[in-house]
Amino acid sequence: MNLLVFTDLDGILLDRGDYSYEAAKGGFDRIFRQQIPMIFTTSKTRLEIERLQADLQIHEPFIPENGAAIYFPDGYRNFKINNGFRQPPYTAIQLGAAYCEIRRFVYAVRERFNVKGFGDLSVDEVVLLTGLPHEQAVMAKLREYTEPFLLEEETKIDELAAIAASRGFKITSGGRFFNIIGIRQDKGHAVRLCAEIFDKNMKGGVVTVGLGNSANDVAMLKSVDIPILLPHDDGTYEDIDISNIVKADHPGSRGWNNAILQVVNSVDESKVNFG
Repeated sequence: MNLLVFTDLDGILLDRGDYSYEAAKGGFDRIFRQQIPMIFTTSKTRLEIERLQADLQIHEPFIPENGAAIYFPDGYRNFKINNGFRQPPYTAIQLGAAYCEIRRFVYAVRERFNVKGFGDLSVDEVVLLTGLPHEQAVMAKLREYTEPFLLEEETKIDELAAIAASRGFKITSGGRFFNIIGIRQDKGHAVRLCAEIFDKNMKGGVVTVGLGNSANDVAMLKSVDIPILLPHDDGTYEDIDISNIVKADHPGSRGWNNAILQVVNSVDESKVNFG
């Protein structure tokens, strides 16, 4: 069997506030040495993920914008990937709606619900709301599939969600923002499809691990063999009903590091193969 790690980023591998992954270096180095694939599964955009992968010096598949697509780098492990399309330097599998379609919906409901999406915000406003550095905020605005948004009267979210569903979209909550996404996409579907591709291309099958901390991660955590729930910064855990869930001891990169090392050690002792 081969270990396969799916991880959210903000508040998981990256600490809230400063977006540091310093405390995760031990676990990351262990994964890197043993050639364990680590697939970022996040609300972040393709450009944001590319920048982080460059910083970490890794070249792995990834799932951006809440399960909207799966990107496999060209020539990745000589995998055969069906149902993908060429988007150099990747083979991509699109699962979500195109951003232009979502923006048309936002424009249609903007005045009625006082919706303000990323497409309506300036870069400086994104910096203020997210704490991202200016350059990263620019990349966060360059979306391809989903729209994070603010809702002035959150009591209207159910009404807005019903209208979104009638137009082929759905609304999720990701912490600071709500998100408008394609009705057929979620992190769980993308994770399962990605794992199937690995399983078909690697001898011995796969054991999947998922790390998340919010309601937005439930579908992903339900789709892996070893689901790991990290606490929020205040020490509380999201109320998630998954029978075999493992609760990490700390939030952010420290909790991620401890959980990854524990899992890798335990499966290594079970003689699970890597790479």
